[in-house]
Amino acid sequence: MAYESKFKSTETDELFRAILALETEEDCYRFFEDVCTVNELHAISQRLQVAKLLYEHKTYNEIEEITKASTATISRINKCLVYGAEGYKRVLEKL
Repeated sequence: MAYESKFKSTETDELFRAILALETEEDCYRFFEDVCTVNELHAISQRLQVAKLLYEHKTYNEIEEITKASTATISRINKCLVYGAEGYKRVLEKL
């Protein structure tokens, strides 16, 4: 059964194809520096780190200290790990 995203659109499909076309870390830096603000890129990076630490069974206090993320952010990401679309899990297993 295929996954049906609630965000599916032609524009989002094109964005994801563009991301999948990136071949190197340098390509990623160049693309995301153009597409995202510094704060957006920092927030996305922080969320991935929080997800990684939750996946490693770190406590909220440990994660807050390491990442400086708020407990609200940590909680939201934890909900994604438990009830979400398995996006974090699939990426973390590949890393």
